[in-house]
Amino acid sequence: MVTIKSKKEIELMKEACKVVAKVYDELEKAIKPGMTTLELDQIAEKIMRENGAIPAEKGYDIGIKGVPPFPAATCISINDEIIHGIPSKNRIIKEGDLVSVDTVALKKGFNGDAARTFMVGNTSKEAKRLVDVTKQAFFEGIKYAKPGYRIGDISHAIGEYVHSQGYSVVREFQGHGIGRDMHEDPGIPNYGKAGRGIRLEPGMTLAIEPMVIQGKPNILELDDGWTIITEDGSLAAHYENTILITEKEPEILTIL
Repeated sequence: MVTIKSKKEIELMKEACKVVAKVYDELEKAIKPGMTTLELDQIAEKIMRENGAIPAEKGYDIGIKGVPPFPAATCISINDEIIHGIPSKNRIIKEGDLVSVDTVALKKGFNGDAARTFMVGNTSKEAKRLVDVTKQAFFEGIKYAKPGYRIGDISHAIGEYVHSQGYSVVREFQGHGIGRDMHEDPGIPNYGKAGRGIRLEPGMTLAIEPMVIQGKPNILELDDGWTIITEDGSLAAHYENTILITEKEPEILTIL
């Protein structure tokens, strides 16, 4: 069931989302070659806790036998890793890497969710273009995040834009509603047919997140049960924000 947030609930959502925005502002300043993904994760968790939030991803359990709960505050995925990479003291960030960070802050009972792909040092023109297209795909999608449009209109806009740029979207994972739970209805694929799905209404809060692959759309899951990579080894990028459907233009909650 899709939840429509009250004014009070929206204010609480905004608090959680502001924490997430602060996390990314600080991570962008901190990330550099030579640091580990665990160090980056620890910075994110410190910022959340200093701002009265807790990392919602830490301990998140997908309920699959043999797959342990997620052990960190952030998912950190590098280069051909698309999503759900596990931070490690042994994973060193290198010059030219694309580092995708996805995190959720829980504050006063509500969640804020966003993702960014950082370009570390001097990256290739091809990598920069991928990151730019992934970000723009989000903005192409939210042109339709208004009352009267449907979820499928957002999905269609994202997919069509990405494909027009010669890239692929991940089909097995998608955006989602968000609020008291990290993942709520509706699901928001990054491809689809316009005019399909539920109709958007003011008070809906959605996490829209293009996940874009430089090569073919095929993916693989690593043995850790979490990390998703591109099958052909091509680069991937991720861009996500939590948005609010208003009477007019959508409001992006996870930017400062």
